[in-house]
Amino acid sequence: MTTIISATNRPDSMTLKIAKLYQQIFMEQGADVQLVSLEGKAVWERSADMHQLEKEFLIPSQKFVFIMPEYNGSFPGIVKTMLDNSDIRNCWWGKKVMLTGVAAGRAGNLRGMEHMTNIMHYLRMHVFYNKLPISNIQEEIDQEGNLLQAATRTVIEQQIEEFILF
Repeated sequence: MTTIISATNRPDSMTLKIAKLYQQIFMEQGADVQLVSLEGKAVWERSADMHQLEKEFLIPSQKFVFIMPEYNGSFPGIVKTMLDNSDIRNCWWGKKVMLTGVAAGRAGNLRGMEHMTNIMHYLRMHVFYNKLPISNIQEEIDQEGNLLQAATRTVIEQQIEEFILF
C-alpha cells in the first residue's frame, strides 16, 4: 500500500490538487494507493485523531509520497508535528518515501525536499532518488485541479512508474 500525504493543513490548497492528481495517476498505473490530507487533522499531540491516522494510513503503508508546499524555504510545520507525534518505529522505519515539492516560485521547494530527506534518513526511511520540484504552480494546475502542462504530466508519470518499481 502506498499513501500519498498532502503535506499542508491549508484549506483548498494547490498541494491537495497535485496530491489528487498523483493519486489518479497511481491508480491508472494499477497501484494500491490512498490519499491523506492534513487539513483538519489534529496531529499536534497523541490524540484520537493521531491514533486513527496511524492505524488507518501510516502503519499499514509500506510506501509514502509527500507532496509538500514550500513554506519559508522548507515545508509546513504541520508535517514535522505529525512526524514528531507519530509512533516512529511502526509508522516510518524501513519504509520507502518519494518527495515532490510544490511552490509558486521557481525552485519547486528544493530546500524543503532536502530538509525532509535528512529527516526521512533519521527516521530510517529509504528515500527515492527522483525528487520532483514543481515550480510556478499557478502555471501548472488550475483551480479545478486540471494540469495545464503536458510535459509536467509526463515527468510525474515517469516518477510514479519508477517509484512503483522501487
